[in-house]
Amino acid sequence: MIFSHTHTRTRTHTHAHTLWGPDHHLGTKSKSQQNEFRNLELFRILHYTSHILTFLQASVRDQKKLLVENAKLKKDIEQLRNQLQDKQRRRTALAAVPTNPHPPSTFSQDRRDRQSRRRRGDKKGERRVKGGRRPRVDVSRLDLRVGRILSVRRHPLAETMSIQEVDMGENAPRTVVSKLGGKIHLEEGGLVVLLCNVKACKMRGVASQARLLCCSTSDDCIELLAAPMGSTPGDRVTFLNYPGDPDRELPSKQRVWELLQPDLQVDSRGVANYKGCGFEVKGKGLCRAPSLTNCIIR
Repeated sequence: MIFSHTHTRTRTHTHAHTLWGPDHHLGTKSKSQQNEFRNLELFRILHYTSHILTFLQASVRDQKKLLVENAKLKKDIEQLRNQLQDKQRRRTALAAVPTNPHPPSTFSQDRRDRQSRRRRGDKKGERRVKGGRRPRVDVSRLDLRVGRILSVRRHPLAETMSIQEVDMGENAPRTVVSKLGGKIHLEEGGLVVLLCNVKACKMRGVASQARLLCCSTSDDCIELLAAPMGSTPGDRVTFLNYPGDPDRELPSKQRVWELLQPDLQVDSRGVANYKGCGFEVKGKGLCRAPSLTNCIIR
């Protein structure tokens, strides 16, 4: 009996171990795997949710940006519409105005005034005078007078220039700078002819107030134009066929001297003339070249 009981307990214990031991361990491993699987699923859900949230936030930003741009476009469209309406109103107003509001005489006068204003610019030595006519361009516009050389000295800054003090019959002598240099001998006390209404200009720092007239056949053959005997400083040189008062000052833009110079010559008798009309000091005679003939005056 004792043996039988011991054997029975052993079999019972073995059977219990067979039923519970292995099954219990398998059940524990299954729950751990399930938890890991659940955690992995939760992580995937959270990751997907974060992506969706980021996408939604970006969409909201884009939507706000689109709203701002739409508002700006609406404002621009409104401004363009207002501009178009203003232009349309102006066109309508212009269409209602008569095409020729001025009478024919007034319109023609306005046209003539515009043409006169265009000609006002000093072109080709022309100037505007009273009455709308072209100004005369002849030798009467030159203020040519007799002068007496008081002193001669060399220009301190240019060897080819000389400075003369000339008595013109005025309150004070005029300073004249010439480019004659050593080409001719300038004598003190000699009577000369000068162009007096040129604009004063500085030549190497010295202001020249007149221009000495000379005659020449070349750059090396030059003589001063001589006034007639008995002339006095200040006597005016006139031209019989060209009466009129000279300009107070020759406009530099009109280049009157340059236009007249080709017709200023010394004839075969040695008499200075303009288009055949001699340089005359009334009651005293004609201006001449000392020895040259058939040459130009400059």
